[in-house]
Amino acid sequence: MAAEHVLIVEDDPEVREMMGEYLGTHGYRVTLCANGDAMRKAVGESVPHVVLLDLNLPGEDGLSLARWLRGNHDVAIIMVTAASEVVDRVVGLEVGADDYLAKPFDPRELRARLKSVLRRTGAAGKPAKAPPGRRIKVGTCTLDLDTHQLLDAKGEELPLTSMEFDLLRVFAERPNQVLSRDQLLTHTRNREWEPFDRSIDIRIARLRKKIELDPEKPRVIKTIRGAGYLFIPD
Repeated sequence: MAAEHVLIVEDDPEVREMMGEYLGTHGYRVTLCANGDAMRKAVGESVPHVVLLDLNLPGEDGLSLARWLRGNHDVAIIMVTAASEVVDRVVGLEVGADDYLAKPFDPRELRARLKSVLRRTGAAGKPAKAPPGRRIKVGTCTLDLDTHQLLDAKGEELPLTSMEFDLLRVFAERPNQVLSRDQLLTHTRNREWEPFDRSIDIRIARLRKKIELDPEKPRVIKTIRGAGYLFIPD
């Protein structure tokens, strides 16, 4: 199997080289970029499996680049932020980042988070049109558990991050069962998130925009005040 391709976008040359050297010695194919222009050019030449994207970049910042990546390519995104940038990490999740890594970090944590994201998304990427697998109706859409695809009523694929897929899978496997935030984190194997932060709420709000007829009045994924969330299948 070909090595997973990781694109690192980091303006600090020492940090960029350290990340690239460390991942390269562990078998990853690494491309290094110092800014958004270099990233766009690199992605145009070879779409990576994962982009490690620094939040504070000169010129176009990491959030803007994450929006562009999410809108144009099916890649995993790990935002790299300063430890104090809680608000920006939340915004990063809202634009579709799969995970975040706070500076300063141990290279072993970098590798662990990278492996986790690759495991959830699938290192080889997803085919544009995959054969039908185990499919479950979720609101106006259909979730294919085998291909990790969310299909709209016309059969067209909708963009779906790895954490969004994990949440839909957990709901689909536990219909009509109230699930707390802590249970959702456990079942999705994302224990790095705090059970009382906004990560679960943000992703469910984004899922509702995709699967609900009226996201403001959800009927598929309902909020149970003080308890958690409830998935109601058709």
